[in-house]
Amino acid sequence: MKNISHTENQIQCVSNFQDFVSASFHGVINTICWNRKLEGDFSEIVNQLELNENIAELQPNELLELKLSEQGQLAREILLKDLETLKALGASPTLNLIKFYDRDDSYPFFPTDVYSFHVDRSPIPIDTFLCTYYGECTEILPNSQAKQKVLVPEIREELKKIYSGAEEDFESFLSENFFDLHYLAKPKALPIKLGLGHLYRLAIEHPKSKVLPCLHRAPMEKSGQKRLLLIC
Repeated sequence: MKNISHTENQIQCVSNFQDFVSASFHGVINTICWNRKLEGDFSEIVNQLELNENIAELQPNELLELKLSEQGQLAREILLKDLETLKALGASPTLNLIKFYDRDDSYPFFPTDVYSFHVDRSPIPIDTFLCTYYGECTEILPNSQAKQKVLVPEIREELKKIYSGAEEDFESFLSENFFDLHYLAKPKALPIKLGLGHLYRLAIEHPKSKVLPCLHRAPMEKSGQKRLLLIC
């Protein structure tokens, strides 16, 4: 597993928020990283919050109610500021505390959960924003190191077995069920683990996109360790 570096050709790193939101995707660059080192103790926040479900969306008022040390307060200020900054940009960020995501076992040969490399799709030109503050980080993969699963002959044949419609509507079936969003890593592929605290913009699939969408997946969580993730 690779770690993020300035040399990764699909990632462009910047040092401030203005450059982060204004930088354009181009060529093979489909990931923008605001490279930053955050202060504060995010583990203190994670450990104080109760998680009765697999995933919980945290609200600002919940964070404000926590009794925190000075380092915990610094972490809280960063979380609140990131939420506020992205909302001011017109985004709809959510702050999630994650034990684990639900697994998809509808089709054993083709899981479509977030642990599978996939791209995001939208009918309008938007990007995916994310930041991991605590826990395991999201992974991305260069587009050249993966193949769309629906183009793998063996997988395509299995998909045809569960499809009962007209042959000319098969591609629509793949799209409507999100099968076409998922990718299979090629042999010797080298996923890139995104770093803690950095804020990322990932290119998604939309009609006006000039670059390939960013392939990404949720990491397998370490046993007993939660993740604190901002995403929109």
